[in-house]
Amino acid sequence: MTGRDEGWAGIAWRDREDYDVVRRRLDQGADPDGWGSTRPLHAAAAEGSPEVVAELARRVTDVDAPGHGTTALWEAVLADRPDNARALVDAGADPWRPSIGGWSPGRLALAGPVPDLFAVPEGEAGLSEAEQVAVREGRRLVEVLGRIDQDGFSLACVAGIDAEEAMRRLGAGPANGEDVDEVLEAPYDFEVDEILHIVGVTTVPGGCVISQPWGYGPQMPGVMTRLSTGTVCYGLYANPKSGNQGSIARDGVLEAWDLHPGGAPGPDATSEEVLVAYLFRYRAAAYACAWAGLRLPDARAVLGPPDVWAELPRPGYWHD
Repeated sequence: MTGRDEGWAGIAWRDREDYDVVRRRLDQGADPDGWGSTRPLHAAAAEGSPEVVAELARRVTDVDAPGHGTTALWEAVLADRPDNARALVDAGADPWRPSIGGWSPGRLALAGPVPDLFAVPEGEAGLSEAEQVAVREGRRLVEVLGRIDQDGFSLACVAGIDAEEAMRRLGAGPANGEDVDEVLEAPYDFEVDEILHIVGVTTVPGGCVISQPWGYGPQMPGVMTRLSTGTVCYGLYANPKSGNQGSIARDGVLEAWDLHPGGAPGPDATSEEVLVAYLFRYRAAAYACAWAGLRLPDARAVLGPPDVWAELPRPGYWHD
């Protein structure tokens, strides 16, 4: 809530829920349509209280004015703030206005925790059968994996091959059990480069997961390109310094990197990408697994212990 003044200088994040603070600023001349680099109504819709949303909605020029390509109502639905969404609709916001990937806030809400948030008007499409299946599987996967708060781990989620085939493609063999035990006991006693070659490999429904609790080994380009021959692979590294980083390899080629799994859908996201981003917001590991079509029955492939601890041949696989 900082940036250009516009009457909002000094406002803290927590003030987005404080009706008295926001109303006082508005009465003193703060611009309801300008709040640094974003719109006040968008910020309040995602993180504020219904009272603040209603007050801002009453004063803005257009309750459906876009900010970075989306409306305030879209932000409220994306953030699972149904009370804020209701306040916006009461102020005249349109739940069925198309947004990213052809989704409207109303249709996106059908995939959320409050699917009856809006009445579906006649002629408006609901979720397709495939989308309903994706929603059910997404909720199951989120519940199975839970919230993973640890940093520094990485995954390579590969469609269509099992652990044995993954090891063959990587030229990997079983790791020495004593070496693995030593690393597991105190991984941060080692330099990262010393232990990047030890990875977990687990077969799951739909494919397999290559995991590493202490580094970025599975997401190295050479690992992902070898694993993805004839299929696809989604890599995740929970970078302690910069947050979750994603990458995609397809049929032996690294085609995308520096992605943000678990984040909001980008402005150019496809319909499928919007749904996956919504179902797995703030759940990067679940996003990576779902992107590759993996249907994990539990969290073991991600959190361990894996089917097998494997040792990659050295030198490493940083280059494809």
